[in-house]
Parts: sequence; C-alpha cells; structure tokens
Amino acid sequence: MTSSPPRSPDGQYSKGKKEETFLEKIGGTLVRKKRSKEVNDLQSDGRNALNNPLSSASFDLQLDENEQKIILDPIAKSDPKLQQLQTVLIDWINDVLVDERIIVKSLQDDLYDGQVLQKLLEKLANQKLNVAEVTQSTVSQRQKLQTVLNSVDQMLKYRQEEIKWNVDLIHSKCLWGILHLLVALVNHFDAPIQLPQDVSVALLVLKKTPAGGMTSEKKQEIIVGSNLPSANSQERDKFDIIFDHEPHKLQVVTQTLMDFVNQQLIKLNLEVTDVHSQFADGVYLVLLMGLLGNFFVPLHHFHLTPDCFEQRVHNISFAFELMEDAGMKNPKSRPEDIVKLDMKATLRVLLTIFNAYSISSQPPGARGVQAAF
Repeated sequence: MTSSPPRSPDGQYSKGKKEETFLEKIGGTLVRKKRSKEVNDLQSDGRNALNNPLSSASFDLQLDENEQKIILDPIAKSDPKLQQLQTVLIDWINDVLVDERIIVKSLQDDLYDGQVLQKLLEKLANQKLNVAEVTQSTVSQRQKLQTVLNSVDQMLKYRQEEIKWNVDLIHSKCLWGILHLLVALVNHFDAPIQLPQDVSVALLVLKKTPAGGMTSEKKQEIIVGSNLPSANSQERDKFDIIFDHEPHKLQVVTQTLMDFVNQQLIKLNLEVTDVHSQFADGVYLVLLMGLLGNFFVPLHHFHLTPDCFEQRVHNISFAFELMEDAGMKNPKSRPEDIVKLDMKATLRVLLTIFNAYSISSQPPGARGVQAAF
C-alpha cells in the first residue's frame, strides 16, 4: 500500500518542492542587489538626461551631417498649463466616447494608432469612416491613421500651411502634433469645453555638425493662443446693467442697431432680421465696414461662405482690423465670443460702429440708444 504524499502546512499536497539551498539563497540576494543597482542607475540616467538634454546618452539620434531633428524639451512635460490642456482634452474625449466604452488615459499612447481618433471623429461628425476596425501591424495602423487625418483635413478645410499634424507626427506619438489636431477639432465642432489660454510647448531643434557634435536651438510652439479679454473688458458696463435689469431698454437698443445696420446693407440687397445669429460668421460685419468706411474689400481677404470655426473667427478678426483702420478703438469683444453667439459681445461691436458713424447718418431711434447709455 503506497503512502500518501506529505502535506504542506497549509493543507495542500507538496509536489516535489525541494528545500532552497544555501547557494540559491545567496544567489537570490545577489539578484536583488543587482536589480536595485539597475534601478539606481536608471534613475541617475534620467537625472542626467534632464540636466544635460543634448548629451549623447540622452537621445539615441542617428543624424546625418547637417540633418536636424525636433524633439520635445524634457522640461516641457512639467509645464502646468500643458498638463492642464492635456487633462481637459482627455476628459473631453472620454465624455464624447463614453458610449463606446473607450477610456483614454494618455494622448500619446492612446491616439497614435488612429483607433481612438477614428471613433472620436465618427462621433463628432456623425458619420462612419471606411476603415478597418482592428489594425495590428505598423503599416495598417499608418494606413488607417492616414484615412482618418484625410477626413479631418476635408472637414476643417485648412490651407496646407495651416495643418500642423501628419501621420508621421501622430504615429510617432509627437505630443505637439496631437495637441494641434485635438485643439482644431475642439474649435471646429465648437466643443462645450474651456481650453486653457496661452499654452505652448518648448521644443529643441537638434542639428549634427560636420565635426560630429550636436547643436541645439530652443523654440516655442504655440498650441493655444492668448485670447483672454483685456482688463477693461472684465469691468461691468452699461450692457451688463441693461441685460440684467433693464430688458425694455435692451429691446430698444437692439432694434435701433439693427435699423442702423440695415440702412447700409440694403445697398447690397441684404437684411438683418436676427442680430443674435447673423453676425456670427463675420460676413455682415466685413460688408458693413466696407460700406461705412468706403473700403474696397477683395473677396480673397475673407471667407464669403465660412464653414468652420476658424474661418468665422478670421472674418470677425478681419472686420476688427477694418474698424481699427477706420480710427475706432479695438473692440472689447473677442471674435470667438461672437462666433459662439454671445449676444452681448455682438451688440458691443455694433454699438462701437454705431457711435463712430451715427453722427453723419442718424437713424430713427438713435436718441433712444444715446438715452440708454
């Protein structure tokens, strides 16, 4: 009769487990010490890379003579504004894709292969892209990414020099290329989020010299410009008071400004019936300034039929330039606010124009506007 195998202290059968020898114990200790040394060496290399970003140990760059490469400055990753922008964009993507059960944790690691970008664009544009759902190889990933980016470019209708992303940048996990792309999508689809202002990334332009050394040049890549209102625009003015407490005056002012505008636009067989929306693309503002200031405005200077956020902002910014050329002060309103149908911002601009030209052409009700202000 065979005896049962010995049991281990916890009640389970021991399957031939032999006792650890003295040499094996010594070996385990040596391995742990070796791993500890590797960790310390790795941390030391990391500190050296940050302190000496151009050292040969920092970047494994295979550059030919006079060839240059642009990389992210290691210190840029700790920029609070850059970190905030990434957090805002990640939260936005996750909100858009919540039904897809997609969770993005890193813009660089999760967007480079085109999968998340495909789902994001399909959700935003409400259309299906003709691409493979699953891609494993690098070639198929790049093909898919190219298709997605082609769709983006067709929607945004950017000029070639305005496009600051491409397959190489996105697939190589280039942070500034990914950020440029996402900020453009946020603006085009008028996403209900507030991007941090005045965000840029520090880049290093590395170039190999004939002597085999490496030179560097720092540059700043602007991701989100500074569109913060001026200090004066943050002060409450008469429009704030009228909007909050005197709606009857608001109706008078709005109607008078609309009559003033239509006195001019009727010359082009145009008419404004809704101040709230008809100035949002900037076309009527440009035409109005052309008529009042006797400016000849070539059509190639603005977008007659704008179909994206950037083109509308361009039109309104151009109208602001015409106002400045006519001797008016720079409006307190931001072009972006007018595009986003901010009634108060639109009326402020129209009032500025009205005050500059109403002396020579007083429309009916002008005294009502003057009394309100």
